[in-house]
Parts: sequence; C-alpha cells; structure tokens
Amino acid sequence: MTTTLTRRTLRALGPAIPIGSVKESLRAGGGALLGLAVAALVVLLPAVNLDLGLYLIAPFGATSVLIFAVPSSPLAQPWSAVIGNSASAVVAVAICLTIDDPNLRITLAVSLAIVAMILLRALHPPGGAVAMTAAMNAETMHEMGFWFALSPVALGTALLVAVGIVYARATGRHYPLRQFEDPNSHGTDDPEPAERLGLSAEELTDILASYRQSLNLGVEDLARLIAAAEMQAASHRTGPLTAADIMSRDLVTVPPDATLGSAADLFRQHGFTSLPVTGPGDVYLGVIFQLHLIRRARRDAFASGKRFGSAMAVLLENDAELGLRAEHIMETDAPVIGPDDPVAGLLPKMADGRFDAVPVLDGERIVGIVTRTDLIAALARQSLNIASKEEA
Repeated sequence: MTTTLTRRTLRALGPAIPIGSVKESLRAGGGALLGLAVAALVVLLPAVNLDLGLYLIAPFGATSVLIFAVPSSPLAQPWSAVIGNSASAVVAVAICLTIDDPNLRITLAVSLAIVAMILLRALHPPGGAVAMTAAMNAETMHEMGFWFALSPVALGTALLVAVGIVYARATGRHYPLRQFEDPNSHGTDDPEPAERLGLSAEELTDILASYRQSLNLGVEDLARLIAAAEMQAASHRTGPLTAADIMSRDLVTVPPDATLGSAADLFRQHGFTSLPVTGPGDVYLGVIFQLHLIRRARRDAFASGKRFGSAMAVLLENDAELGLRAEHIMETDAPVIGPDDPVAGLLPKMADGRFDAVPVLDGERIVGIVTRTDLIAALARQSLNIASKEEA
C-alpha cells in the first residue's frame, strides 16, 4: 500500500506533459527569438531612458512561451494576449497612482488584474506578471502614467502576436486557433470528414464549461480530439486484418532521379494517385502524390502568367529547364506501416484526407502500399461478413 502511494505521489509530482520533439522545441524557441527580436527593434527605437528597463519587459518572455509553444491554447490567443496584458497594465498603473504601501500595492495590482482579465474574457497568465512589474516600479509608473499600458505593453504584445501569426503559417501551425466554423482544407464550409461529430459549437462549449476546461482548450480542438478518439476506438473493432492482407504488392515505382514528366506519364497511364520513390534494392525513399504534381503545375503556370489549362505543359518545360526530379517533390514524412501491423493503424493515418496511400515497409524495403481504395474495399467486405453472421 505504501509503495503504491509513493509511486502515485511521484507520478503526480513528475512531468505532466509528454516528451517534446527536438524539432518542435526548436520551432517554438526560434519563434520566440524572432518575436522578441522584432519587439525589441520597434519598442527600443524611440529615444527613451533605457535605464528604466521597461521597454522590453520580462512578461513578454512568458507571452512568447504561450504564443510560440502552445499557440492553440485559449490563453495564447490575440485577444487574450493584447487585452489581457494591456488591461493588467492599466489596473496596475491605477493602483500605483493611488496606493503608496508596496505590499498592498503589489498584491492588489495582481489580484485586480486577474479579475479584470476574466471579466474581459482575456485571461493571459503573463498579465499577472505585467501587473507585478508595474507595481514594483511605482516611481516609474508615476513618471509614465497610463502610457505604460500603451507602450511598451500593448505595442510589444501586439508585435509578438503579429510575428506569431506569420511564424505559425510559415511553420505549419495554426495561430490564432482554429474556429469551429472555419472552412475545411478544400475551402468549403463542411467540417473535415473525420470531424463530423453531429455536435454543435454550443454543445461543445457546454462540454468544456461543465468540465471547467474552457481556459485550456478551444471548441475546434475539442472536436478534433473527440473525432480522433472515435476513430481510434473504431480502429479497435476492425478485426484481425493486417496491412499485408489488403496491400497492393505489384508496385510501380520511380527512382529519385526520375523526371516529373515520366511521373506524370505513369499517373496518366495507370490512374494512380501515388507513386513510391525507391532506391537500389527497393529501399523506400518517399512517395509522390498526384496532388503534388497538380500543385506544382498550378504554381508554375501562375508564375509564368499562363492559364491552368496549360499548367502541365509549363511543369514539363520547367522540368527540362530546371532539372526537376522526383526527389525534389516527393513526400518523405508520409506515414508508413509494417506488413504485420493491423489495419486498425491505417484508419487514423488516412482519415484526414492528406494522404491517399500508406507505404508498407519491411525494414527499409517497400513491400506494398495500401491505398484508400484498398482500405475501403477491405472495410466493406468486413462489414458484409459481420452482417451475414448477424443474419445467420
């Protein structure tokens, strides 16, 4: 009993978040570096007394953590960041102008800043640090007055938010957070196929409120998590089928130095939506999706000022001129699966519509590929078998 209690206590005191990847940590750190550098360049430009130490204030560091490391958090969103920090600064300056006792001034500034942020629907944890920073520098607040709330606080926070928006798009993240009514990846108003839950935004909001998670999670993120959980649960009911049972084995592949024209010819000839790229000994290197060629052709046609109808011709011209090869457009981060892995593992990999096929690898060699058609056919057969057994 004592051992179990000790183990639970140690787990409760240990890390509560999963291990982060090096790539993600560098992405977040690089964003903070860029954001703070831009803020420093702008807010330090005026001829000010830098000895005040308030034109690049410490709370900006905490704001950077939220914007660049957890951009989907409701606490990191533009309204929360700019209004939360600014309102906290206004409250703190007002306290500094009316109360002399330092202990009372600091405690009141922070506590009332929290009240103000919650009432304004702009809770932003660094706002508490903004209030404390101001309250601990009462003499400076008397000199600057409410200008402090405008610059550096509002201006600096707005700059961090602006850099965060641009940086998130450049690095494949979403900031501000996804809205429940946002268009899907095709630009239409239907939710993504995997996220059609039959629940309204109001119902999801009520779920968050009932579990007191409104400050930790957005409605769209909750929808995505519920959908992912449903998909994972469904995958457990797909039976004993493995990737080897349903994969295509007689593969048409291209080498990494294949021209885009030859890849386009194979797509037209076979009606494929994907082509594996392999090296000697069938070593898997990546996969070209037909969508890659279409996007590349559209971009080249636009750059050349030609209509999309001639996009493929433009692509083939550029292919010859620039020496473009399969290795230049192949997807190297596409999901893969092993031949003995259950079909269950394919459902979440293919449900979001980004990938039409999943290569099947035996070590480094590609031994097959499972397309969306293969998966649908296998699930349809399985559904018919289940229905037949139930009728019997």
